[in-house]
Amino acid sequence: MATSSGALRYLESKKNLAGSAAGLVGVGLTLAGAAGPYWPVVVAGLYGAAALIAPPDHVVVPDFPDPAEQLSTLRDDFATLKRYIAEVEPNPAAAGKLTELMNRYEALLDPTWVSDVLAADPDAVHTLSRAIRQDVPECVDTYHRARWWSRLNPGTESPDRHLERQLNLLYDEADRLTTALREAESRRQQTHTTYLEDRGRS
Repeated sequence: MATSSGALRYLESKKNLAGSAAGLVGVGLTLAGAAGPYWPVVVAGLYGAAALIAPPDHVVVPDFPDPAEQLSTLRDDFATLKRYIAEVEPNPAAAGKLTELMNRYEALLDPTWVSDVLAADPDAVHTLSRAIRQDVPECVDTYHRARWWSRLNPGTESPDRHLERQLNLLYDEADRLTTALREAESRRQQTHTTYLEDRGRS
């Protein structure tokens, strides 16, 4: 199926159309007696040469979502996450770290110029998206389950301590992300300063 589709695309391509037109010229030369006994080579050669130099067909660039739209969707998901974790009741230390983490995410998703800096870094968007849509919900869900089991089996390691460690790791990741974005903005400022200095000297 794919082979027949590819063959059909080639038949309709600019390269085949150009080669066919040149091949017809070769046939015309043969009928006029100019090609002699080597007419098949002439026709094939003209076809191949024309197909080779013909411009390739234009391939439509995929229409990927605009970064601003991606962040808008991520903000909606973040609002959903906030409603979900509002029902969590960890110990004060974990609760404090969870609040800090959510505040950091909210600041990064602020729909101002901060979003422009974030949207310019696809890796940063991916990191933040993964944390909001996967990491934090999994931490909270695992905590709920583990806390139930710990009540049946007292004396085991506290689920709150695991949650604290997980949240600390996620906060460190968010902190590194914030630092990287700040440094990117600083480099952008330095680049503009250098540009103005070079323009002033020229």
